[in-house]
Amino acid sequence: MPDRPDIPLNALRSFEVAARQGSFTRAAIELRVTQAAVSHQIARLEGLLGLTLFHRTPAGLVLTDAGQSLFPVLERGLDDIARMIERISGGQPTEVVNLGAVTTFATGWLIPRLEAFERAHPGVTVRLSTNNNRVEIAREGLDAAIRFGSGHWPGLEAHHIMDAPMAPLCAPGLELRRPGDLPRHRLLRSYRAEEWPAWFRAAGESCPPLAGPVLDSSNGLAELVAEGFGIALLPLPMFDRQIRSGRLRRPFEPVVTLGSYWLTVPKDRRVTEPTCRLLDWMRETVFAS
Repeated sequence: MPDRPDIPLNALRSFEVAARQGSFTRAAIELRVTQAAVSHQIARLEGLLGLTLFHRTPAGLVLTDAGQSLFPVLERGLDDIARMIERISGGQPTEVVNLGAVTTFATGWLIPRLEAFERAHPGVTVRLSTNNNRVEIAREGLDAAIRFGSGHWPGLEAHHIMDAPMAPLCAPGLELRRPGDLPRHRLLRSYRAEEWPAWFRAAGESCPPLAGPVLDSSNGLAELVAEGFGIALLPLPMFDRQIRSGRLRRPFEPVVTLGSYWLTVPKDRRVTEPTCRLLDWMRETVFAS
């Protein structure tokens, strides 16, 4: 067995949590110690290594090159130790996926199916938090995040889950006979300005001047549509239940696909085994539907 250096376990644990949380304060909360204790452990580790592990910035902690090299190795090692302790302790092993997800995907697709996933994988628990498509995985203590977009984000590895074809949805009582009727109504918009012009092109129509309200939430748009306050372009798979129940109506067939849903992880971190199981299950569920 090779000689090992004196391994400062407490300092390494403090570093791993601070790197994941992006803050000494949040690391102290997770570790249930004072912020000063975390700072002391990080200073001790940097002194032992003769290296700086963090840049302290107004926006929070940023890993140096040395910190970026150490963090994924340490994270993997601590995860492996935790799993082995659970296994040999004789208890029912439970693995956790700390998952962030854009709210539309979480409420429109994932949450109604989570019970089925946990029945199929009783050893995995999903801890879900929602966001508006802006999320910092390491800083928020997540294993992965589900985003909507092109699949290209700097520093992230993206795994495709499902496409999101979009079409206009309206209240059930609204009379619409052809796409050319749309300009007579209030066209609600998301912050993605290209959506309506792209849909009108797909429908073979000219896009009218757009002046309707702009919202950053598809769920918010759907609520306004259901109450009769306008028409919105919405991702059909996320609002399938409302369409089938008759709360929302799809008046026209043309669709436009300007993005997909992706599971993303930082390129310098591995996809954990339970996260892989969740990703495989989501893909199988989409394929089977």
